Amino acid sequence: MLHRCARPVLLALALGAALPASARTRGPAAPQVPTQVSNVAWAGDMAQFAAQDAANPPPRGGIEFIGSSSIRMWESLAADFPGQPVFNRGFGGSEVRDSTWYADRIVIPYAPCKVFFYAGDNDLNSGRSPAQVHDDVVAFVKRVHRDLPRTTVEYISIKPSPSRANLLPAINEANAMIKATLATLPNTGYTDVYTPMLGADGQPRAALFREDMLHMTPEGYAIWRKALAPKVQCN
Repeated sequence: MLHRCARPVLLALALGAALPASARTRGPAAPQVPTQVSNVAWAGDMAQFAAQDAANPPPRGGIEFIGSSSIRMWESLAADFPGQPVFNRGFGGSEVRDSTWYADRIVIPYAPCKVFFYAGDNDLNSGRSPAQVHDDVVAFVKRVHRDLPRTTVEYISIKPSPSRANLLPAINEANAMIKATLATLPNTGYTDVYTPMLGADGQPRAALFREDMLHMTPEGYAIWRKALAPKVQCN
């Protein structure tokens, strides 16, 4: 009579023997792909980027700006950093995970020397926690560095928008967590645009924003330019 404890072991061995050889010898699982939170409109953005790449590809080893609408709407980007090989791959409404999802298409092929990344406020507004946004940013960094370990990923802090003033505590928490973690990772950086966009009363400066109190005016982008200018170069 078989010992009661031996039965599960023999059963497992029998099941293993019944599996095809390919299943028994399968290697480690592939890295987890982040949950896609894309909407169909972004397929159009990706097609547009592909068309731009075919007609006038960005310089390999250039300086990429990627992220949500604050990047997409930075129309003066090239003029703000003259002489630098900057190019824009922002797509409006996106969250951090979306840039990770599309990195194979709009980051890795360009092999940029630096990636300036802005996203996070849409994420918090949609219900993700500061800790989740932090983890998503770290996942983006790791995804880029998996293929491009020498590329510097510079995170632009989540900005304080008047229309999302209720999120300021969460924004502060997410920014602090992201800053602390990036300080421990190689080839990363963090730029604070949150603080210089506040007024003397500690509230977001309305003059830096359009009528929707979410997207920035040229004055808002001027603050970003000043904060980022020392870093917008390949070194």
